[in-house]
Amino acid sequence: MKIIDNKALLLDAADPSLVTDNIHKSAETTEGVLVKWGHTEAEILATLGFADTPSPMLKSYQWTGKLTPFNHQKTTASFLSIRRRAFCFNEQGTGKTASVIWAADYLMNRGLVKRVLVLCPLSIMKSAWQQDLFKFAMHRSCGVAHGSASQREKVIDTGAEFVIINFDGLATVKDKIAEGGFDLIVVDEANAYKNAQTNRWKILNRLMMQTEPRLWMLTGTPAAQSPLDAYGLAKLAGSPTCPKYFGQYRDQVMMKVTQFKWAPKGRAQEIVHSILQPAIRFEKKDCLDLPEVTYIEREAPLTPQQRKYYAQLKNQMLFEAGGEEVSALNAATKLNKLLQISGGAVYTDTGEVLEFDVSNRLNVVLEVIEEASHKVLVFVPFTHTIELLRAKLEKEGISCDVINGKVSLNKRTEIIDKFQTEKDPHVLLIQPQAASHGITLTAADTIIWYAPVPSVETYLQANARIDRAGQKNAMTIVHVKGSPVEERLYTMLRGNIDNHQKIIDLYRQELDTV
Repeated sequence: MKIIDNKALLLDAADPSLVTDNIHKSAETTEGVLVKWGHTEAEILATLGFADTPSPMLKSYQWTGKLTPFNHQKTTASFLSIRRRAFCFNEQGTGKTASVIWAADYLMNRGLVKRVLVLCPLSIMKSAWQQDLFKFAMHRSCGVAHGSASQREKVIDTGAEFVIINFDGLATVKDKIAEGGFDLIVVDEANAYKNAQTNRWKILNRLMMQTEPRLWMLTGTPAAQSPLDAYGLAKLAGSPTCPKYFGQYRDQVMMKVTQFKWAPKGRAQEIVHSILQPAIRFEKKDCLDLPEVTYIEREAPLTPQQRKYYAQLKNQMLFEAGGEEVSALNAATKLNKLLQISGGAVYTDTGEVLEFDVSNRLNVVLEVIEEASHKVLVFVPFTHTIELLRAKLEKEGISCDVINGKVSLNKRTEIIDKFQTEKDPHVLLIQPQAASHGITLTAADTIIWYAPVPSVETYLQANARIDRAGQKNAMTIVHVKGSPVEERLYTMLRGNIDNHQKIIDLYRQELDTV
């Protein structure tokens, strides 16, 4: 397909009448079919199966925001803008959120979309979507629907052009959403809707039937666990090649091995590819314009139990400070306690461990792991917290291993070799202090910081485990945060600042927020 004078498209069609019968402003020529390059025409061509149809967005849109889009982001935005129902399978760290925002903004400019509903995990409502909307479309109004049902409804009633809500939050305000005039729904980390039997899926499906909006579904790992995972996504998107009933689809892609075990058939992946269309995918290794390392922030709100003890400790810190001079040692000790509460387990003065409900943080880590296309390192500063996370991953069927100070040198070498050369383990949980110089873990291209460390040296050394010779993919480093002290520490670490005065300053900042 060629663009002629920025006004028309010249395409080679096996059946020219398919185009000329559906698009009035088209004509068959000796060189092919000539079609006006307008938005309506582009949408029709895309619907007819001309996958390489460029959107007029590429010639008319002023790419808004603070940052210049990469080429793959422009291509992704163009693809989405002319498709009512589509999948974006771009790998984590490729900037697909920005692509979606630009595509939606373009459609708003044309009057084709008035309101956008963003469905996503709780952890990225603010740290990804709200922040990116400010970066790339600050002229658009945005509301984060969180809290009680009445609080969520108030946000919806504001008429904000973009409304961000978490998956399970939709159930509490589904009727209000249905009446809210949302004509584009974006589902981020769409694997959450892979099971068509869940209440979550049924609520969204009902909304789709009620309002018939545009639907864009985003995930970096389509059908990662099983070909069966594709069914729920395909049904929501109204894929014409997706069987009506789950049993029919299962029989197409799976074969029964034993009474309780099924295995994929030889053509399973082809069928998955067929029903998850139209789709676009960019992998980090193919995005030559991407920076080598992408940093991502993920929110893991403290649970009520954590918030209670966090506030108590801060009050104690304020009382103890009482006008006395603060030493770096004392400051570091107190900060460490706040970090322990945020992470899920506090070590008492007698050596006992007090566990907290840390379900929000564990779920965020699990979300990131499931979105990663390759192996993952998770740096966990505290020993006991590692065991909490190991138990969570094992329960979810994710293979993992642990390296901490208790693991012998020989055993450590064995674990590393296995991680680098074999399929399992998929995840390696490591205490940052154990990620010493010289260790190579390039089988992973994603690092999750379960919680920050106060040492820049430790932070940089840990990150260097994947950022070294042998790494074939662009890398993603994810900061999980849920408390003010964690937010400030990550800022300090990114700024390569590490001295006693800064530790003391962090302590004082905590006291100032009481």
